[in-house]
Parts: sequence; structure tokens; C-alpha cells
Amino acid sequence: MNTHRWINHFRNNKLDRAEPQWDGPITMDSAMIRRVLPSLEQFQLGDGGGPASLIAHNAERFRGSSEEVRTLVDLWFAEEREHSRLLSSAVRRFGGRLITSHWSFSAFCATRRVLGVWFELQVLLLTEIVSTGYYRVLRRHIDDAPVRAMCSLILRDEAGHVAFHRARLAAVGKGAGVEGLAWQIQFWLCGYAAATMLWVNHRHCLEAIGGTSAEYYGEVRFEIARFLRRLARDRVTVRNDSVVELRPVVSSNH
Repeated sequence: MNTHRWINHFRNNKLDRAEPQWDGPITMDSAMIRRVLPSLEQFQLGDGGGPASLIAHNAERFRGSSEEVRTLVDLWFAEEREHSRLLSSAVRRFGGRLITSHWSFSAFCATRRVLGVWFELQVLLLTEIVSTGYYRVLRRHIDDAPVRAMCSLILRDEAGHVAFHRARLAAVGKGAGVEGLAWQIQFWLCGYAAATMLWVNHRHCLEAIGGTSAEYYGEVRFEIARFLRRLARDRVTVRNDSVVELRPVVSSNH
């Protein structure tokens, strides 16, 4: 994986980020705010508000593989903390509270710790993918300009995170061959499990603003399919680049 490219991506992504106008007028009624707030509070905790780092028992196997990878991981999680900051502002805008625990987040962290860093990386990738579906539905339906602006900023970051993970997996040939087919099947299954966990926790918010389960799962299905399609394309690119690098240079004099 071209770590320098991704380090530059994360550093450049800090630029040109207009802050949502959190002090703008609130047009949502109090009943709607009560339906939306718990969802924003939970996302504030889960999207960088908790341990914004790799927490698997063997996380150092990935994080410590090189100084460039360590820097890259730090920059990735710095963006997650930025999401938590944005969501904190949204929660305060609606008079909510910043929570410090939730059963779903505790289960999420326990899974990451126990099953090892490679599974943790997949869990985090799938969380980015299903969260993309959530933020798209939220942005499409919520009647609040600052929250829509927040969703746009977070979706911009999530697209970069998903692309970073795709580059990481393409570099090791993940998803190729018969073994790759089994991996893709479990990826779909784990993706739908993650999507369902999110829907169970946040359906009241999304349905209150006019979203539907069909709309949300449609976004998730689109994102997983696109990820796997682009992963296959990127594997070919990596393989072709490797062939070019290994090919001997022939002088024009021969």
C-alpha cells in the first residue's frame, strides 16, 4: 500500500472544511428533536467519542509494522475524533447530553478487543460503510441545515476511510480466487449484521424524519457492492503495477 499517498490524503483533508452554522435557527419541533437526539448522542460516542484507536489485543501487529503505518493510523483516528466533535456540537445544539456508555458500543469494543486486529479492521471498515448509509438518509431527510452540513463533512471523510481500507486490502490480494469468494460471502454477512445493529439502534430517528428501512438497507447494499467491485479493480491495478516493477529494463541499444 502506498502509505505516503494516504498520509498526504489525511493531511490535505483537514483543509477547506467549513464549520456548520451551529447557532443558526432551529426549525424542528421539540417532539422531533426528542426522536433524533438519542441517535446523535450514540453516534457521538461511537464515532470517535470512545477509544479512538485500534484496541485489539494484538493491535501493535498492524500499527507497529512501520512508522508510516503508525502515522497513518493516527491520522485516520484523528478524523474519527473530529466526527465526535462535530456530533457533540449537534447534540449541544438540540440541548442534549454527551453520553459515556451504551450497551451497543460496549459490545462493539469487546468484539474488537477479543477477535484480533485483522477482524477489528474489518469491523471498523464495515462500520464506515453502514454509517455512510445512516448519514446519507439523515442528510436527505432531516430538516436542519447545520446537521445536513455536518453529514456532508462526515460523508466526505468516510469515503476516504473506505478507500484507504480498499487500498490496504488490494495490496494483499484480499478477495481473489476461491478463498476470496468465501471472504466476500462473510464480508456480506458481517456487513448486513453491522447494518442491522445500526438499524435497531437508530431506526426511531431515521423513521421519525421520513427514512425507511428499504432506503437505509438500499444504501448499505449499494456501498458493499461498490466496495467489492472497486476492490477487484484495485487488485488488478496492484498486480499490473507489480509486473511493471519486476520487468527488466531493456536498453534501446539492444
